[in-house]
Amino acid sequence: MVSHAQTKQAKMLNLVPYVRPIVGTQRMGHTFPGATVPFGMVQLSPDTDTIPYEMNGKYNPDVYKYCAGYQYDDKTIVGFSHTHLSGTGHSDLGDFLMMPTVGELKLNPGTADQPNSGFRSSFSHVTEVAEADYYKVKLDDYNIVAELTATNRVGFHQYTFPKSDSAHIILDLVSGIYNYEDKNVWTFVRVENDTLVTGYRQTSGWGRTRTVYFAMVFSKPFLGYGTKNYSKKQVYRGFWGKFDQNNNFPEIAGKQIRMHFDFATQQSEKIKVKFALSAVSTEGALLNLRTETPAWDFEKVKQQGQALWNKELNKVLITSDEDGRENFYTAMYHAFINPTTYMDVDGSYKGLDQNIHTAKGFINYTTFSLWDTHRALHPLFNIIQPKRNADMIQSMLAHYNQSSLHMLPVWSNSANENWCMTGYHSVSVIADAVVKGNAPFDVNKALDACVITARHRSYDGIGYYMDMGYIPADKNGSSASTTLEYAYDDWCIAQMAKKLNRTAIYNEFSKRSENYHNVFDASVGFMRARMSDGSFKKNFDPLSTANQGFIEGNSWNYSLYVPHAPAELITMMGGKKRFTAHLDSLFTMELPDKYFAETEDITRDGIIGNYVHGNEPSHHVAYLYNWTDEPWKTQSTIRMIMEKQYHPLPDGLGGNDDCGQMSAWYIFSALGFYPVAPGSDQYALGSPSVTSAIIQLDNGKTFTIEAKDQGNKNVYVQKVILDDKPLNRLYITHQEITQGGKLVFYMGSSPVIK
Repeated sequence: MVSHAQTKQAKMLNLVPYVRPIVGTQRMGHTFPGATVPFGMVQLSPDTDTIPYEMNGKYNPDVYKYCAGYQYDDKTIVGFSHTHLSGTGHSDLGDFLMMPTVGELKLNPGTADQPNSGFRSSFSHVTEVAEADYYKVKLDDYNIVAELTATNRVGFHQYTFPKSDSAHIILDLVSGIYNYEDKNVWTFVRVENDTLVTGYRQTSGWGRTRTVYFAMVFSKPFLGYGTKNYSKKQVYRGFWGKFDQNNNFPEIAGKQIRMHFDFATQQSEKIKVKFALSAVSTEGALLNLRTETPAWDFEKVKQQGQALWNKELNKVLITSDEDGRENFYTAMYHAFINPTTYMDVDGSYKGLDQNIHTAKGFINYTTFSLWDTHRALHPLFNIIQPKRNADMIQSMLAHYNQSSLHMLPVWSNSANENWCMTGYHSVSVIADAVVKGNAPFDVNKALDACVITARHRSYDGIGYYMDMGYIPADKNGSSASTTLEYAYDDWCIAQMAKKLNRTAIYNEFSKRSENYHNVFDASVGFMRARMSDGSFKKNFDPLSTANQGFIEGNSWNYSLYVPHAPAELITMMGGKKRFTAHLDSLFTMELPDKYFAETEDITRDGIIGNYVHGNEPSHHVAYLYNWTDEPWKTQSTIRMIMEKQYHPLPDGLGGNDDCGQMSAWYIFSALGFYPVAPGSDQYALGSPSVTSAIIQLDNGKTFTIEAKDQGNKNVYVQKVILDDKPLNRLYITHQEITQGGKLVFYMGSSPVIK
């Protein structure tokens, strides 16, 4: 355990051994086990398969399994690619896959059921090592040991070969996650000399206009190289047809290209490859490579990367049992992967307008899964990553300025707006930072951007919402849930306006924030989609996710989604006693099998009764008992969820991590409090699972948490002391945390019933 004596030492603790990147790689966690630094632009990781988006002309449901490219149960590795999404429910990236081989040259990856038909290799978890910023595995078919580490913008490979006159390193420019025939728009490669290769890849996947440039350098000159173009339709080559472009030709272009670089190796010889990325140019990639990895010391780069992780992990020092430490620091690791850096070392980056910009005074970030991360990840950053969170907001505002629609990001990645999911949750992130005083930017311009986004009548039913107070079900498939999300976001805008004394905006959006009333059907006691004529949609089934007007949830879940007005919600639903019974039923009912088959991506992962922890709209729900007469049920339920949904094992996440949101929920809950409504300065109290924690704040102060008489059975809070005074309320404030101090929970095995 980490002792309090240790925390006083100047030397940072080594917390990397408690990180388990393999957590979430089995089933539906959709994490990757490879190498990355905190918020890094490169995620260098093994891919165990590359699944086509379509099979026999129909959507291939297996695509969903490979959102991060890796599934723990697979037996083969196809190669190591340089970009990955962490924990998402959608697939993309997987750029620039590399694979070392020996023997007969194969440029086809083969298939899992016939692995010898291609360059993939079998592997065993026995030889697999996954640490923060380090991955190692033996490729059994080739007797090659592959090791990976990374800096922010450079992936560093180290391959230990057997003795061979036919060693190869394959560069697969066809492969990608979310693969379909026309994803690759164009690829260009230029062999600069016998160690340096540059180029770029344009793709049209989930991000429809992505261009990624690269610079790749080998530690040893290759003896020769070759190319194969797998495009079904070959581009006319003109006079270039006079050359043999498949062997040792220095400029290669096409849609479906794979290359090989050939070597002769001695026994146990290491060939190293540094692979830098840029969204701007090959020149930018070269600058990134030479700046971040000027030498060939693999171990030093690994040590530097792990030191960066230790710096971030040391922001919260906990005492707990072994599983608790591994759960907690793995959650911190996953929470600090996204959003990702999106600029070169000189500050240049490609903007949403596809022009080159320079980030002045901030780090530009991308990978904003805001439907997920506005709930807990960004509020967590406001406590332990305030500077980064402010930079992320400035990145969102840059996105807004570059948007021809004048909208803040919804789900943005790599200079693309993916328009994924509902709501306009950038405003939640911005409001939360402004209300909590973490806003070193023009706050009034930020508020203006929020207001313009929220008044964008042509976007996803906003016009109906503004005119009617709800979105009609005959106009929008997720009408009810989107209405609820807009109402919460509008409340966030109102809180920001109140803080900035913008009275007219405060009044407008306070009124809009009450629109949740308009989709509540008092006759059934549930939120329910309404039609254009004002009637409620027929054939209502509160347990169904199909055609009910809710996205990724049912009415049971979304009827509890009024995070900004829980007391009013309780009144609407019949008072505290009936509301408590509703919550009890949510966690204890047995959901009939037919509801698991309604959509292709619904599984039993993350489900407790009808509570879906693996999907974010329910993440605040267990804390709602705090607004009833039985707040002790929040305490027992939170501990139950942590016990069931988080384990330091490959299948240890009960659903997609969603760019860190699942992990952020765990971190907050393990510490004993949670932001039910970001945009408020309050955190609802729960039941801490740690014995103690010290939060190292950026202002130099510390906030200490202790749980006296902690234990697996002692989940109930007997009393709470804040700075030596009884805390006779069920929340703490952001200021109480950031000014430093001490929060003490006294735990017991029986609830305190008043």
